[in-house]
Amino acid sequence: MKSLNIVTLTVNPAIDKSTHLKGLVPEQKIRCEAPRYDAGGGGINVSKAISRLGGTSLALFTAGGFTGKLLEELISKEGIESKTIEVEAWTRENFIAVDDNTNSQYRFGFPGGKISSEESQKILDLVSNLDTQFLVLSGSLNEGLSDDFYPEIAKITKAKLIVDTSGEALKKVLKTGVYLIKPNVGELARLIGRERLELNEIDDAAKQIIADGGAEIVVVSLGPQGAALVTKDSYEHVPAPNVAKKSTVGAGDSMVGGMVWALSQNKSLKEVIRWGVACGSAATMNEGTQLFKQADAKRLFEWLEKK
Repeated sequence: MKSLNIVTLTVNPAIDKSTHLKGLVPEQKIRCEAPRYDAGGGGINVSKAISRLGGTSLALFTAGGFTGKLLEELISKEGIESKTIEVEAWTRENFIAVDDNTNSQYRFGFPGGKISSEESQKILDLVSNLDTQFLVLSGSLNEGLSDDFYPEIAKITKAKLIVDTSGEALKKVLKTGVYLIKPNVGELARLIGRERLELNEIDDAAKQIIADGGAEIVVVSLGPQGAALVTKDSYEHVPAPNVAKKSTVGAGDSMVGGMVWALSQNKSLKEVIRWGVACGSAATMNEGTQLFKQADAKRLFEWLEKK
């Protein structure tokens, strides 16, 4: 397998199907516009974001059935180098609908099919042979994969591990230790056993995780307030630019993609968090699941650099 600086792994990818409608009325047939199809799932979106910045990565993902073939076609059209891990269960679909009358967005997520123990081992074997600097684990786990799956990967990889997931899967992988995590404020609070955190408590909470050996870098997503990057001896808060938001789908993945790309380019941590916020904010400027445009991300990054 070709050596690349960045590899993303998506064990629970999806076909993101999006459309527009005018008025959501119960028990009536709703006329929708022609749907748009995009390859989705955390790691795949991260690879798409890296590609938009002119970077390269290898996208590893599971795929099965007719929808799996469609997923492969969509990724191929993106020009992203990829490798499919074939599974029996059909690749899931997500549905996103925007009501133009109210500008409300409705997001319907479906569960992924079951991954067998043999298929799980196939994924682990593939990961153990990877030659890469950064390995990104992003997204939810399928049925059949335990919360110990990401920790198993953490134990066998030599790459710098970047994890963007939630719940028990995130808690458990921190016991093994990773390079970078990207929780939101609520997730960060739960990781340290708190119900909630105020903005001025984020630094100490993140440094508690770092001191415990959970991660070297904690990036906390603050939504409209931007994001904070924390290491054992630094804290950097970057406000979110004020942009006209059309959709938040893929904003978090775009943020991770921007940061991983910047890390692979040996950017400083101050630049890394600014690229992350710039890409995440730029993604909200586009409809549906389109992520961001390179020109928007660059413009927002330049604006943030002046702050």
